[in-house]
Amino acid sequence: MTEQTTETEAVLPPMFSALDRCDRCGAQAKARVLLDAGILLFCGHHIKKYNDALEAVASVIMIEQES
Repeated sequence: MTEQTTETEAVLPPMFSALDRCDRCGAQAKARVLLDAGILLFCGHHIKKYNDALEAVASVIMIEQES
């Protein structure tokens, strides 16, 4: 049995790094949002602030889980 990779998984990297920064304020990114126009990164504060609006237009929202 082979594992299939979906198109979304191929587009979005699986992890966040210290280099990933919020497109709104520059803090460390905790969420990646896939839109038709591209990818946006958000910190925890800004993903909470814009989550409702983003859910309406985003293809995928990937949020880092707290460990």
